[in-house]
Amino acid sequence: MSETKLFDTATPYIACFVLLRRGDKAAFVLRENTSYMSGYYGLPAGKVEVNESFTTGCVREGKEEAGVEIDAVDLVHMITVHRHDDTDWVDIYFEAKHWLGEPYNAEPEVHAELKWFDLHDLPKNTVPPQRAALEAFLAGKVYDEYGWN
Repeated sequence: MSETKLFDTATPYIACFVLLRRGDKAAFVLRENTSYMSGYYGLPAGKVEVNESFTTGCVREGKEEAGVEIDAVDLVHMITVHRHDDTDWVDIYFEAKHWLGEPYNAEPEVHAELKWFDLHDLPKNTVPPQRAALEAFLAGKVYDEYGWN
């Protein structure tokens, strides 16, 4: 007996993003030597790994990219974005309300620097989907879509 496929299910990649904010300024890393958006500023971020929660991924990325210790209970969900570019992504953004350590460029092999920017005046070379997500969040949204026609 052959199986009948009832439906196709999307299998998007998942990325987590960490906002480290001081007032209106947030920490961004300048991507360099990466396969995606080299020469652009982005938040500390990365793919969520197998068997890893969204918050655990943010804790890990905060340490790996910005050298800070974050307790998962100090992460507050900001916005979720369903992004479509070459593949489908679910991007989960969290703000760290507290962290230990001074943020710095903890991955100099893939980032040129860590710099603080005003969230209302981001540089032109901010990763476009991240810029859009932050603008949507500042406009009061908790969900957005990017790259869908």
